[in-house]
Amino acid sequence: MRKFLTAKWQDLIMANYEVEPSLLTDFVPKGTSLDFHEGKCYASLVAFKFFDTRVLGFPIPFHINFEEVNLRFYVKRETNNETRRGVVFVKEIVPREAISFVARVFYGEPYETWEMSHLKAENEIAYFWSKADCKNHIAVEIGRNWGVPEENSHGEFIIEHYWGYTKRELNRTDEYKVEHPKWELFEIDYAEIDVDFGFAYGEQFDFLSETEPKSIFLAKGSEISVYKGERIEVKT
Repeated sequence: MRKFLTAKWQDLIMANYEVEPSLLTDFVPKGTSLDFHEGKCYASLVAFKFFDTRVLGFPIPFHINFEEVNLRFYVKRETNNETRRGVVFVKEIVPREAISFVARVFYGEPYETWEMSHLKAENEIAYFWSKADCKNHIAVEIGRNWGVPEENSHGEFIIEHYWGYTKRELNRTDEYKVEHPKWELFEIDYAEIDVDFGFAYGEQFDFLSETEPKSIFLAKGSEISVYKGERIEVKT
């Protein structure tokens, strides 16, 4: 497989919500099924930074460093010799239209372009994204380093999904691989989440605006590689 995009992902705030599986049914691509941890289904709000972004090895002027916020959930696909654990995005928000265009065309991913910014202090980080009158932010105070999460733990479940799946058409699913080392996680001492989930991600997710996440932590991040997507064979 060929590397399509390389970058550094840093300071990933991950707010994880337990949701009813039925909420996600219409978003699940053919050939995959929802992935559960200890019988529970999760959707995650993830805010982070891209650095040194390159497409096919080349930097794109004014599109090298930027923020992203996405809402995602977890799926798996059974192949002949392995279980591939991956993510599906409800929506991904970035501040540059060219990024949205490339992601929609090459990966079919649900990207939108909003105004975005972030602030970082010694042990605090905040992300902001807005469109029209909808202003959102997530801010945290970072606590102790938990290190790499233990095997089969909740933290491992959230970060150890190395495939992306996209519902391109009713009976078409694309698959792509994301490669990175295991990430260290940090405890969150304080978090403030002010997000209009209904406006940003659809009315069915509006209830999350008043819901406390089941967990929230920060992943240190690393260099990453995203490989060229491929259409998978889906049995109908």
